[in-house]
Amino acid sequence: MSSTHNGSPKQIPTVDFSSWTNNSDETSRMHTAKELVEACRSVGFVYVVNHSLPETILDEAFQWVKSVFELPTEVKMKAPHPEGWTIHRGYSWPGLEKVSQTMSLGDDEEANQKLREVKDVKEVYDIGSDENTEQPNQWLPDEALPGFRTFMLKFYWECWKVGKDLLRALAIGLDLEDEAYLVKKHSGHNNQLRLLHYLPVPAEDLERERAARCPAHTDWSSLTMLFQDDCGGLEVEDVSNPGTFMPATPIKNAIVMNVGDLLQMWSNDRLRSTNHRVRTPPLADRYEGPNRMTRERYSVPYFISPDSTSLIKCFPSCLSEEEPARYKPITQAEYNKLRASMMY
Repeated sequence: MSSTHNGSPKQIPTVDFSSWTNNSDETSRMHTAKELVEACRSVGFVYVVNHSLPETILDEAFQWVKSVFELPTEVKMKAPHPEGWTIHRGYSWPGLEKVSQTMSLGDDEEANQKLREVKDVKEVYDIGSDENTEQPNQWLPDEALPGFRTFMLKFYWECWKVGKDLLRALAIGLDLEDEAYLVKKHSGHNNQLRLLHYLPVPAEDLERERAARCPAHTDWSSLTMLFQDDCGGLEVEDVSNPGTFMPATPIKNAIVMNVGDLLQMWSNDRLRSTNHRVRTPPLADRYEGPNRMTRERYSVPYFISPDSTSLIKCFPSCLSEEEPARYKPITQAEYNKLRASMMY
């Protein structure tokens, strides 16, 4: 059953996914699917609880995340993010990438350069399917962190199991003719597992906009599944009051799921790809030490993306004479190029 999470202006809904986890009857699954679609329509973000990922694997994932970022820089640089924007894998050091709000800047080099003047104070390690030759993984040598590669590939595919159920639920909630309609567009090999470490930074640098953690943006994916630590700092735009943001307060073991640009386009704007950002945590203990250093923060987003040749074309159930298609068809590869070329 859906509920709301206290402490935010509009409140991010919570959907209990146990009817899918437990293979409940069709009526229960339909009820959950409709709740999920309504949350994606009204807010674009939702806490998914009672999913099938066990607490033990989530705890282990965060242990590995901390371990990889604790490695010396010279070791992490043995798996560097390749130059340019074409390959989105491996280690990105602080200041390499710049998250932007939309693709609207396009080829405006002056605007892009101005955007990049405020550095994002974070480091990243991106992982995908080892079978995706278009996006080859950049692995650390096994001796640098034994077991890291094995666990991360296991975790990648465990996340995809949940992702497929979320896509099936959305297909049902959107009245698509086939429960597997969306799953057929996503093999799982074009997804992206992102390990994120937000470094401590003087609070004054953030307040005076000399540095940023992650500016407001939307995701390029169909869906994003986010796992976050207890630090806080993720904020979601209140779509009923544009320009204002509400905290996505961490809930232990919950998935923070949000709609990406491609699903908004597919659904003809019925589902909402909402701006979100990472700022200073809202908690009283957000600063450490006399210099008001922000707490470090770890998070793990899992971006679910269709295969590169999949055509993003409006769902038949989201079209009518009164509501014609608002977007021209585009492949995932074409849209990815538009967004990635601005980030690096």
